[in-house]
Amino acid sequence: LSFQIQGESTAANGIRYKGVFGTIGTIVKTEGPKSLYNGLVAGLQRQMSFASIRIGLYDTVKLYYTNGKEKAGIVSRILAGCTTGALAVTIAQPTDVVKVRFQAQVNLKGVKRRYNGTMDAYKTIARQEGMKGLWKGTFPNVTRNAIVNCTELVTYDLIKESLLQYKLMTDNLPCHFVSAFGAGFCTTVIASPVDVVKTRYMNSPPGQYKSAINCAWTMLTKEGPTAFYKGFVPSFLRLGSWNVVMFVSYEQLKRAMMKSRQRVEYAV
Repeated sequence: LSFQIQGESTAANGIRYKGVFGTIGTIVKTEGPKSLYNGLVAGLQRQMSFASIRIGLYDTVKLYYTNGKEKAGIVSRILAGCTTGALAVTIAQPTDVVKVRFQAQVNLKGVKRRYNGTMDAYKTIARQEGMKGLWKGTFPNVTRNAIVNCTELVTYDLIKESLLQYKLMTDNLPCHFVSAFGAGFCTTVIASPVDVVKTRYMNSPPGQYKSAINCAWTMLTKEGPTAFYKGFVPSFLRLGSWNVVMFVSYEQLKRAMMKSRQRVEYAV
């Protein structure tokens, strides 16, 4: 995120970030190790509400679009991914706004903090910007997360199916790992431009940009097309690792639940 907002205000503190490890080192040196976990509480709140909807409802919505058929085509998967991604964002948007604001604020001596805690952030944003401030950037975020959710889930499904179909791997942990890592890379490539615009717009003070489209146009004219891929490597590392943890955990939990259900059925 520090990469993504660099250029919007080359930090009032004059600090610039160079490379993934250079950025980590600069943040630790100037703001302390705790700053690497800025927005952690809001991030956990976001994931609990967001992930439970977009992942938990994916198979159900996919069945809806296929009229109950187990075999889903690419169009049905894309529609299911976009639907659950958009729905999840609409509900969890305030947690994302707070997370972005927390991660963007600097912890330097002499620099006043915008928010003193997660609940203070919710209250301050609602008081100063109204309730719509908590849903600021909903459109670019819905767009971003519909794309992310669709790309993550669909590419994971396709990669996994291909590996199993051509008997390159069996349906076990290594297969899930490779599929998840591939899905993370594809997602980062496709979603990075929307992600950068979303972050800039959500973090901007009232009036800086007229809309998300105006934000994107300002970035393009002032910083060039490469601005849309700022922070690509850390974004890939984040999404890649997140996908591995998420899908591997999901597959193991699903397998455990199926086994427990079978035991219950046998017992009955």
